[in-house]
Amino acid sequence: MTSSASAGDKEQPLIQHLLELRTRIIRSTVVIFILFAGLFYFSSDIYEFISQPLRVYLPEGTSMIATDVASPFLAPFKLTLVLSLFIAIPYILHQIWAFISPGLYKHEKRLAIPLLVASVLLFYAGMAFAYFVVFPLVFGFFTSIGPESVAVMTDINSYLNFILKLFFAFGLAFEIPVATVLLIWSGVSDVDSLAKKRPYIIVGCFVLGMLLTPPDVISQTLLAGPMWLLFEMGILFARLTPGVSAKRDESE
Repeated sequence: MTSSASAGDKEQPLIQHLLELRTRIIRSTVVIFILFAGLFYFSSDIYEFISQPLRVYLPEGTSMIATDVASPFLAPFKLTLVLSLFIAIPYILHQIWAFISPGLYKHEKRLAIPLLVASVLLFYAGMAFAYFVVFPLVFGFFTSIGPESVAVMTDINSYLNFILKLFFAFGLAFEIPVATVLLIWSGVSDVDSLAKKRPYIIVGCFVLGMLLTPPDVISQTLLAGPMWLLFEMGILFARLTPGVSAKRDESE
């Protein structure tokens, strides 16, 4: 009887955690669709804005095209849905934080909150860097090297898939300082060890730049360079943050 009661006590917290997780997932999904409902009316304007870096380089008299019948509807629809997800990231992370925070110690909470805020800001910074810096350089290069007899008229679906890939790549790449701090904070590595591996990190940045971006030197370099600089920022932040060093000392 006693063993049966203890088994029930163990199962109940697990069920409660699963129910709470389901509730937070539902809340996040609802927020995404509310944002989508509010933005969908402006979906065409949003696509116009996001395609501006390419359209300024198109030859006079040409425009973007839709090769599929449903593309004029589906491309803005997909872009608006992804944008809603991006905008909802702070709320989604808040839900994740509310779910895991009860199991963290006080010193872990003090470091985790700045890391969550930094994660959001860095992800948005990576997307902004892609839009304002990378896109103009890449599209200017692509449209200038083609044969004169070939008219540049990009399909709107192909363009959307291309830029979303770059948005994700640069958004994730800008999370490197957070990942670096987490590696040191968790005791997986330390500042001096990561600093000694700098040459391998640089090579790894260029390899990732090659894998995550289109096959051109410009976008690969524009991703690899910031990744390396962000890694250095993570190392510097870890050296200057007492909480990270203290956590490392505890693990030793």
